[in-house]
Amino acid sequence: MHVKKLHIILVVFFVAGLFTGGYTFGQSRYAPVDLTGTLDTASNETEEAFNPFWETLELIHEEYFEQPLDDDELAKGAIDGMLATLEDPNTRYLPPEQEHAAREAMEGNLEGIGAEVSSVDGAIVIVAPYEGSPAESAGILTGDILREADGTPLTGLHASEAASLVRGPAGTPVLLLVERDGELFEVEVVRGVIKIPSVRGEILDDEIAYVRLSRFANDTNQELADVIEELFINDPQGIILDLRGNPGGNLTTAVDVADHFLDQGTILVERFGNGKEIEFESDEKGEAQELPLVVLINQGSASASEVVAGAIQDRDRGILIGDTSFGKGTVQVWKSLSNDGGIRITIARWLTPDGEWVHEEGLVPDYFVSLPEAEEEEFSDTQLQAAIDFIMGRPVLKTATDDG
Repeated sequence: MHVKKLHIILVVFFVAGLFTGGYTFGQSRYAPVDLTGTLDTASNETEEAFNPFWETLELIHEEYFEQPLDDDELAKGAIDGMLATLEDPNTRYLPPEQEHAAREAMEGNLEGIGAEVSSVDGAIVIVAPYEGSPAESAGILTGDILREADGTPLTGLHASEAASLVRGPAGTPVLLLVERDGELFEVEVVRGVIKIPSVRGEILDDEIAYVRLSRFANDTNQELADVIEELFINDPQGIILDLRGNPGGNLTTAVDVADHFLDQGTILVERFGNGKEIEFESDEKGEAQELPLVVLINQGSASASEVVAGAIQDRDRGILIGDTSFGKGTVQVWKSLSNDGGIRITIARWLTPDGEWVHEEGLVPDYFVSLPEAEEEEFSDTQLQAAIDFIMGRPVLKTATDDG
């Protein structure tokens, strides 16, 4: 590829990708600025600042001792390097194959091990394995650190890069080197096609409705409406909303989900860098607004999960039981690019109805209740039991505090 052609590709990224690209994922109904413009309208200062970039590109094409150069890799490196200067792990470029996988995930189709990962201080950490996934079946847990995939080191990679190494065709194995509590061990996971509902429900003893959300996908709101309608035939005494291990997803879906449980009022506020704020509100039509409500959270509850739980807590609609949540308080939009890749851009922070920013802090539950160690022979879901006890008016046994 000639340098001029690479120049065109990068211009497409700087302009078309940022200003005219595609679908919104995960995050906001609104953009903070008027998304129009072309490179021709860029300031002289911006053009001057990028002159050394174009000069460097020309020089390495002319002078570098190993030729030809891979212009696709050069473009990717330039984009990754530019975004890295923002020091925001949630603003990133996705090559075409990763963009395709992300779209499939939001549609409820996954091909891989089925786990949400995040980069924390250079380490690839499991936020949560999806329910029913190969990762869950293989014993992968929230908080596990993935060090290698088929012998390739993952430490230091962006989460999306690491995910692309772990992901693969259904039916093929991947050998993971996992760190847990300072110890290393290997786990072989056979990848699969994961098509699972994001909502399930049942009636527990004492006629309590239990609703489990595993993620906030495009069809989650309708799934939730169907589950609530089915459960309410039984005239339950209360509702337990389980958001443990739910890594989040679509912000619009989170607003719609919260609306089932809240009467009219604020769900969250988006605050943009220019000071503009947009308030998202619930209406009076939610069918699950009256019954006693408990929300279960843990360190794997992130993003959209925290939107819903934070609104319920701030508006005194229900209580939170479990562990402090993950703490992701920013809003992203995803834009498609001309090469079928995509860019995820942080555009705002979101605040709870009381104006709290949970980023890197998480939501603090009203009752700290920890789970017993997984290796104990008789595992008991102490968090779920605490939720049942609260709804039934029985004492709730706290097993942890915010002081540790």
